[in-house]
Amino acid sequence: MKICVTSQGNNLEAQVDPRFGRCPYFIIVDPETKEFEAIENPNIQALGGAGIQSAQLVAGKGVEAILTGNVGPNAFQTLQAAGIKVITGVTGLVKDAIEKYKKEDINPTSGPTVPGHFGMQGPQPAGLGMGVGRGMGRGGGRGRMGGNRPGAGPAGQCLCPSCGTKVPHQAGVPCYSVNCPKCGARMVRE
Repeated sequence: MKICVTSQGNNLEAQVDPRFGRCPYFIIVDPETKEFEAIENPNIQALGGAGIQSAQLVAGKGVEAILTGNVGPNAFQTLQAAGIKVITGVTGLVKDAIEKYKKEDINPTSGPTVPGHFGMQGPQPAGLGMGVGRGMGRGGGRGRMGGNRPGAGPAGQCLCPSCGTKVPHQAGVPCYSVNCPKCGARMVRE
């Protein structure tokens, strides 16, 4: 059995990071033996979809549970679809969080603990379905294909054509660039 703890450093003495999708490290650990692997989070600077991509990374490591401070709705749904327990509100040192988990002093979360957001900050380039510079507000853009179709925006889901798993669509991240958290196949827009 393995669990994952979001961490500010690459060892068990580091502080638990309160963010899931943009934490600096994931500590994958066997709580019984304390053998661990520190994985630097490649999604920390992602323009969008950091939570989903981080959830897919962790799911690929075969973990049973995630221990973190907070988790957003897209990451939560992706982790839940992969059968991973999500435990939030975790603070302190990574090694102490592992001990609390072993003693069952912490319980799984029933839903996301932070509101969803698009994960993209700062000015947006025109044509991403956000209506930037046109005075139309969110969703008034004209899509990516030369401005001839409406932007898909954040609504909808990505679907795995192989196993049927669904994850929330992340604005600005094409479904075909997302791998299924269960089987690894490329997702399609539902």
